Amino acid sequence: MESIVRFFQEGGAFMYPIAIVMAIGLAIAIERFLFLLKEKSGNRRAFEDMLPMLQKKDLRGALTYAGNSGTKIGNIFAAAIARIPGSQRREEIEYALEEGLMEAIPQLEKRTQYVATLANIATLMGLLGTIMGLIAAFTAVANAAPAEKAALLSQSISVAMNTTAFGLMAAIPLILLHSYLQTKTNEIVDSIEMAGVKFLNIITERKPGQNAGN
Repeated sequence: MESIVRFFQEGGAFMYPIAIVMAIGLAIAIERFLFLLKEKSGNRRAFEDMLPMLQKKDLRGALTYAGNSGTKIGNIFAAAIARIPGSQRREEIEYALEEGLMEAIPQLEKRTQYVATLANIATLMGLLGTIMGLIAAFTAVANAAPAEKAALLSQSISVAMNTTAFGLMAAIPLILLHSYLQTKTNEIVDSIEMAGVKFLNIITERKPGQNAGN
């Protein structure tokens, strides 16, 4: 712990904004992780509950459940069911599903890109802190006695490099978290698309003996 505190103190003033950027990025990542976890479980539960209703062609019951589920897949299915025409044309239902998915994706990806942006900011602030530290170091060396220049320069450069190290220490976890969140988001989108295909196949399934004109 003492080494960590000493490392932080020796890094200079740029260590504090890097720490703030890291804290904000971690907070956003945690919030997004909990949100995606809730959405994934909620979507799965809603689809499993609506599946028997859809198979029985209980569209009224499925519409009521979907509208009250508070999930992305429920909202998408509700919009599709509400727009089913009397002929149950597959194209019309598919358009409604695609429209609902396009509305859901931005909500699933909301704030995720901020994590990657903050990772880049942490890296750049670390480099900026190092550059400013080196400028200060060479300025101090220029006014120092010849016998002290080597030791003073070595010490100053070591301190200046702390900001780069801390910037990378903040950026690397944020980049990994961003990649993880993006993967989870894509998994949810893929699951919604798959559920939409199953929904479409069930709704447009024709009973035996039903001709194409009905």
